[in-house]
Amino acid sequence: MLRLIGNILWLVIAGWSMCIAYLVAGLLLAVTVIGIPFAIASWRLAFFVIWPFGRTAIHDPNRVPGVSAIANLLWFILAGWWLALGHILTGTLLCITIIGIPFGIQSFKLAALAFAPLARQIVSTDDPRAFAA
Repeated sequence: MLRLIGNILWLVIAGWSMCIAYLVAGLLLAVTVIGIPFAIASWRLAFFVIWPFGRTAIHDPNRVPGVSAIANLLWFILAGWWLALGHILTGTLLCITIIGIPFGIQSFKLAALAFAPLARQIVSTDDPRAFAA
């Protein structure tokens, strides 16, 4: 129940705007054939950003580390820096009030994910993989 309340408050306070930012970034990336994998990642993150409580991002064991590092560098250049900046600004504004601090912390976590989201998998916090080392 607490997750539901947190997600609804997040959606109203910051989730909708950051979701739109990810959707727009995905549309811009999808314009080119080369950007389509990045657009898919952006849309995947959009649905994570709009309802984040109760889910987490883990490293995907099926990804190749070298390829993922190069892809994350391209992601950072194309869209990651300004999406992360949006999360940082949102988190800073949310942390101004006492009640907004948990949401600000969540925004900072999402900023870290926005820097390098590739080779990550979104799982429920009820999933045992969410806490595996």
